Amino acid sequence: MTFEHPFRLKGIDRTLPAGTYQVITDEELIEGLSFLAYRSLSTMMVVPGKQASSIEMVTIDPLELRAAQDRDAAISQGL
Repeated sequence: MTFEHPFRLKGIDRTLPAGTYQVITDEELIEGLSFLAYRSLSTMMVVPGKQASSIEMVTIDPLELRAAQDRDAAISQGL
């Protein structure tokens, strides 16, 4: 996932720089259906750590992530 501008997410106590981020979704198969379906268990994002050259994997709310994407796009479009 790429952000064109610095952004913030709830649960992360600092502004994250613009850039490309890895997002990982942990899912489980919903059993007993006649088709394949999955339930999201958690969403995590790899972010720069507080110390230089370190990284952290933090659990995030997928709705909050979507809102941050929308804010980033609005800034890019000058809205």
